[in-house]
Amino acid sequence: MPESSPKYSDVDSHTQAATIKRLRQLSYLLDTVIKIPGTPIAVGLDPIIGIIPIGGDALGLILSCYIVFEASRLGVPKKILGRMIFNIMIDSLVGSFPVIGDFFDFAWTANQYNIKLIEKYLNGH
Repeated sequence: MPESSPKYSDVDSHTQAATIKRLRQLSYLLDTVIKIPGTPIAVGLDPIIGIIPIGGDALGLILSCYIVFEASRLGVPKKILGRMIFNIMIDSLVGSFPVIGDFFDFAWTANQYNIKLIEKYLNGH
């Protein structure tokens, strides 16, 4: 039986590493997958799918909530989960405004912020 630390709920270290890797990849896709040549600017799929009326913003919200769901399975405390939900709420609320929201989505990378919160907790800082 794999050993698990009480800090990480009942998730073993192999499952934890695989989950973090999957969440990093999802965050990368949503927030910074496309690099604009010659600039430090990167764009993810979140602002691109957000252009699709109604359904695009909803899909982005669902994918972002998946990261929070997985964080809770990893044993991340409610206080940090609350911060993660707040990041998503800002992204979704401001992102829902036409044009202005799309530009905001380019700059506000809520999913990457949330991955950093998970990793900071899991690394014991």
